[in-house]
Amino acid sequence: MGAQDFPTDNPVLHAIWQAGVVDSRAGELAQVLLDSLGPRLTGTPNSEAAADWVGRMYRSWGIESRLEPYGTWTGWRRGITHIDLLEPRVRSLDGMMLAGSPGTSGTVTGEVITLSRLAAPAELPAFLERARGRFVLFAPPEPTCRPEENWEEWATPESLARMREERAAARSDFAERLALTGLRFVELARRLDEAGAAGLVGTNWPDGWGVQRVFNAATERAPHVTLSCEDYGLLWRLTERGQGPVLRVEAEAEMLGEVAVANLIGMIPGTERPDEYVMLSAHFDSWDGASGATDNGTGTITMMEAIRILGLAYPRPRRTILVGHWNGEEQGLNGSGAYAADHPEVLEGLQVLLNQDNGTGRITTISMMGLVDAGAFFGRWLSRIPQEITRHITLTTPGTPGGGGSDYASFICRGAPAIALSAHPWDYSTYTWHSTLDTYDKVVLDDLKNNATLVAMLAYLASEEPERIPRTRRVMPLDRRTGQPAEWPGCRQPQRSLAR
Repeated sequence: MGAQDFPTDNPVLHAIWQAGVVDSRAGELAQVLLDSLGPRLTGTPNSEAAADWVGRMYRSWGIESRLEPYGTWTGWRRGITHIDLLEPRVRSLDGMMLAGSPGTSGTVTGEVITLSRLAAPAELPAFLERARGRFVLFAPPEPTCRPEENWEEWATPESLARMREERAAARSDFAERLALTGLRFVELARRLDEAGAAGLVGTNWPDGWGVQRVFNAATERAPHVTLSCEDYGLLWRLTERGQGPVLRVEAEAEMLGEVAVANLIGMIPGTERPDEYVMLSAHFDSWDGASGATDNGTGTITMMEAIRILGLAYPRPRRTILVGHWNGEEQGLNGSGAYAADHPEVLEGLQVLLNQDNGTGRITTISMMGLVDAGAFFGRWLSRIPQEITRHITLTTPGTPGGGGSDYASFICRGAPAIALSAHPWDYSTYTWHSTLDTYDKVVLDDLKNNATLVAMLAYLASEEPERIPRTRRVMPLDRRTGQPAEWPGCRQPQRSLAR
């Protein structure tokens, strides 16, 4: 990009472009974080190793960094998972342990049963006895693992309607089976675990080809595993039609007890207004179905790369520039919530917080989160940034304050200027959000470079801005349920420990 393509001849903006686009390190940083270090589930050694690596990178760039503990969590280390069908035929199944699942001592072999349809909760003890030593299918099956859009494109109207009826019936049937036990899902899982079930087998399919979601286990003794939509359906059909499926599971896991958890904070001290802050924000933790690439490895790399760029192009900022790599977001914004509660001085001096957390795409929407005067500042800053970066962006002003979608909520609930940077989806919700496909290859490097450069430019302009962003809140829109004005979202209490 030539000088004529910049709205201004500002040398710092030119230097940011050079460091962020021409000399980008986003790709190499993402490869190490996602391929070598991998997922960053709260309480795991992976998370600690990744935070240690980020801290070392910061120090090598001359950027201050520190780990700031905020509590404890249950520690867990994932090992291998092998799930094999032995009868009525041999097949290695596509699946893995859920996060936090107990492992097995060697291999465990057992017959497979479905959740029985009881006549009344009084029959539950008999079912629990039947489950002893067996694997229990613990989710509704899908009649087809073709995505809905595939059916809409190719099926006849009659066939599409029939598939939808079958899907609704299967889900309703499982819900009724669960209701007839008299227990909720987690309560029944616990009872099956206590009764000596060989393990629980589930699936969580987001209506996409070859993808499954992986969350946390509901057992403390037996393994809780998840299968692909296709392989779970296979087991369900074999079981329901009396064809005698037998599973063998080998799952390695290590329970590590109560471990400390921490946020990683980076800083470039301000020179003129050191007690005022521009904060870069992204959650560091992830689920561990894959590598946590787009949730939120890309946000992490965006902020790492942005502060690296600023260290080169703007090493003596007017205001202090902070970067918050938050732990515990997936468990309820715990890391950022604890930081906001523990640092009233940062809240008081916060000029702006820039948060990114919804995938690998180019940033396309910047919401003012209900602050009525913030839009003028962003409009002015964006007018000084090359159109190559800004041409995709829509400012939402005043917008409405988010109540908990990501870490901005820990700050906007307190009225501090915390701004959401939302990205083009790239099928995020179906294919990479909390899924087994959230891997390095899903990262769109051109968009990642764009976002890091944008964040660095916005941080520079916010730091240099003579005025503070006012915190005047909008008049909230009417709540459709009550007909009264909605309330500004309250702050959730961060959970600083987990007792299982």
